[in-house]
Order: sequence, then structure tokens, then C-alpha cells
Amino acid sequence: MTKHINHLSTILDSITEGVFTVDEKWRVTSFNRAAERITGIPRAEAIGRPCYEVFRASICETQCALRETTESGKPVVERAIYIINSDGKRIPISVSTALLKDKAGKVIGGVETFRDLSVVEELRKELEERWTFEDIISKSARIRQIFEVLPTIARSDTTVLIEGESGTGKELLARAIHNLSSRNRKPMVSVNCSALPDTLLESELFGYKAGAFTDAKRDKPGRFALADGGTIFLDEIGDIPPAMQVKLLRVLQDKCYEPLGSVEPESVDVRVITATNRPLAKLVEEGSFRLDLYYRINVIRLEMPPLRERREDIPLLVDHFINKFNKLQGKLITGISPDARALLMGHNYPGNVRELENVIEHSFVLCKGNVIWVEHLPLEYRRQAGAVHAAEPVKPLHELESEFIIAALRRNNWNRLKTAQELGMHKTTLFRKIKRLGIKLPEVDGRYKERY
Repeated sequence: MTKHINHLSTILDSITEGVFTVDEKWRVTSFNRAAERITGIPRAEAIGRPCYEVFRASICETQCALRETTESGKPVVERAIYIINSDGKRIPISVSTALLKDKAGKVIGGVETFRDLSVVEELRKELEERWTFEDIISKSARIRQIFEVLPTIARSDTTVLIEGESGTGKELLARAIHNLSSRNRKPMVSVNCSALPDTLLESELFGYKAGAFTDAKRDKPGRFALADGGTIFLDEIGDIPPAMQVKLLRVLQDKCYEPLGSVEPESVDVRVITATNRPLAKLVEEGSFRLDLYYRINVIRLEMPPLRERREDIPLLVDHFINKFNKLQGKLITGISPDARALLMGHNYPGNVRELENVIEHSFVLCKGNVIWVEHLPLEYRRQAGAVHAAEPVKPLHELESEFIIAALRRNNWNRLKTAQELGMHKTTLFRKIKRLGIKLPEVDGRYKERY
């Protein structure tokens, strides 16, 4: 019998789909290797726990597939749901279920298989360019505050101003607002105002009529016309010249504009989202940006913090980009060495998330094995490593992780549940990290103070 169980376990561990079984009390009785990989939860932690604690799936509370199978006797086949893994990341999967019976035909539990649909989901989004705030990789408290208000902002037609340094993900946030809004069936048109010469910006935004200038052989619609019914995203709006600011103000006030060469205004129904990497309030003070336009676009203001102010996101982003380039380049890089990761954690990232992505892509080109080492990082990072080692050793990853968790615990008055929620991880994952890193907790934490 033991030999048969061992053979079955070997077979289950060899397949790419996650498989787990439960007893009649919904406690996990087996958990294969693919299930560990997809959920990020070790088998030893899953066994014996209720399945809804392990998976935290979108249907656990109301439409549990296994419970449905138990009650109806019918299997569920390839139902698309999502789970939350040990890092708090949303993972799309498809599940299939069946009953487990003994020799007498009595139901003794159930089995569920699940397939990771992350690659399929990512390809679909790439093709459709339909991103939501769930695709912004972050567990930063400041980003989470934006997530909380984003659906409400999206439901309105209010003009939004997104401020933040280059590379922080302002356009991704704008796309999330558009795709969560009622305008999502219409296009979102993006314009980088700093990339267009002043002489071309007006014709690009508002279009022109045939004969407006020498080469204008026929009418050409502008970006506002193309975005009619949808959203227009004006990136780097702080760079537009004063003359264009006046015309843009009219569009915002009157919902109409005049194409070049036209004497008749054209109406447009479009939501305007703007972004800038320059402080517009300062530009207003300097006189290079109109105060009335500033007030028109600054109805809702969102600020994307730079990566150096949300270092807790660096490990998440590194893993995300490793997965991304594994898929794009057909490689199987499993991670990054502790020294290289510590070096990335200590960098200031003037180019923000875009810079980190470029670093990982550079490392992929040089990495011939399965792990990214310091020597695979760009030259300036390796020089930085040498300079830091000469003056002050780079802290090991476990020390950086320990300091990060302690800082989060202090922010939450040592309340572990609130800390886990802020960090975007399951409470058991936080408890495991606290134990592994040897973090000492006070005898009384924030939970007791909050009762009184």
C-alpha cells in the first residue's frame, strides 16, 4: 500500500497542473509540486489546512467548485477563476473537480486540478492593451491607497492629473482608469506632448482640413477626434507651448475645437487624463504654465511615488520581469543571487521601474545559466558594487528583508494581521518570515490596544 502511495505521489509531482485532494472536512490531504509552484505555499503548510485558507480563491466563499461537485455529484470542468498566492499576487487559473470515493462508493473527499493561466492572460492583455490596476505590480502602502480610490475615479468623467517621475508607470495608471470606466469600449489615445515639435502638436491633436497648408491634400482627423467617446492621455503636458495651452483650455471648457484650416468648431466627447514629470505648480509660479489650465486639469490629482520610495516593490518587480523575459526569450532563469538582489535593493533608480526592467533585460542577455549574478548586471551597477564593498559592505538580503518587515510592523503598531495586509501577503507567510528571520516581537501588540 505504501509503495502504491509513493508511486502515486511521484506521478502527481511529475505533471505540470496543480493537484490537491481534500477529505470530507475540506482539509487538504495531498498537494503536488505544481500546486506548490503556482500558489507559492509549501506542501507542509498546505497539508491539514482547510482548502479555502490555502487558496483564497475568488469563488471559495460563494461558489466553491469542490462543494458544488459534492452537492451535485457532477464534476466541474475548466472553470476560470483566480487565486491569491503567498505573495499576495492575483493568479488566474482554471479548475476541474471530481469526487473521491471508497470501494463501497461512499464519498470520502474530492480532488481538484488547476492550471496556471498567467501566460494566456498576459498575452491577451498585450493583444488587447486592456490593463487594470491589478496589473500594477506593487504592495506599497502609497500605491494601495491609489488602488482604493481608482474604481471610484474611473466611474466619473472628471479630468485627472497624474504626477510622477519618468518611468513610474503613469501611462499604465491612465490605462487602468480608462479600462475600469464606462468608456472602455471606445479607444484610449496616448500623446507624448514632449515628443512632438510645437509646429506639429496642434495638427496632431486637432487634425487639419484639406488645403490648410501645402501638403494637406485631404482631411486628417486629430487625436481628439480619434478618441471621441473614449479617453485621451496627454503625457508630459508641462511641455506644451503657451499658444497650445489656450486651445487645450477651450477643449476642456467648451468640449469643442477647430482643426487647422477650419472656421467651424467641432464638438468632441472625450475624457482627458494628463501626466507630467515636472511640478506644474512650480511652472505656474514661473509663468510658463497657465493658472486657469492648471485648475482645469488638476481636479483629481494622483501622485506615483518613485521606486526609491517604495523599495518593498523591488523584489516583486524583479520576479515579475524575470517571468516576463523568460516567456519572451524562451529561457528558464529561476532567480537572482542574494548579492545581486541586495545591490538592486540599494540602488536609487533615477529611471524608476523602467530602469529596473532594462537592468533585468540586460542581465538576461548575459546570463547563460539559471541564476542572475552580479557580473550579469550593467557595468555601472558592478562599479557601484565595487565602490560599496570598498567603503561599506552591502547588507545581505535577509538583513534587508528583516529591516523592511520590522519597519512595517512598527508602522502598524506591531499588529501582524494589519502588517500582512499592508505588505500584500498572507498572515501565515508573514509569521513564517518573522520566525525564519528571528524577528523579536513585543509581548503586547497593537491588537490589544485597539480593543479599548
